[in-house]
Amino acid sequence: METLPVAEVATLLNQPVSRVHQLVRDGQILSLRRDGEVVVPAAFFSPGEERAEVVKGLPGTITVLRDGGYSDEDILRWLFSVDDSLPGSPMSFLTEGRHREIKRRAQAMAF
Repeated sequence: METLPVAEVATLLNQPVSRVHQLVRDGQILSLRRDGEVVVPAAFFSPGEERAEVVKGLPGTITVLRDGGYSDEDILRWLFSVDDSLPGSPMSFLTEGRHREIKRRAQAMAF
């Protein structure tokens, strides 16, 4: 999984670093530590006309799984693990705009 440092995410979103930290606190995106640095998966963002945006359906999926008791680590693992019943991972489905199917699966897992 390709990751970006928080400062790069801020540049990508054309937002201050504090806003990226707020997105993490609010559960809109997830972060992790790699080699002591806070990073965010690059796949969480899609290009926009003026700036990148959080992939549609990702915040809702994170919320459903958190509400179901999943840790951020478990959510990241699930999002990026290849699922035999999908042609790829849940995250690849989200980036393709098929967020309803992924959210449905997340709801089934969480409850």
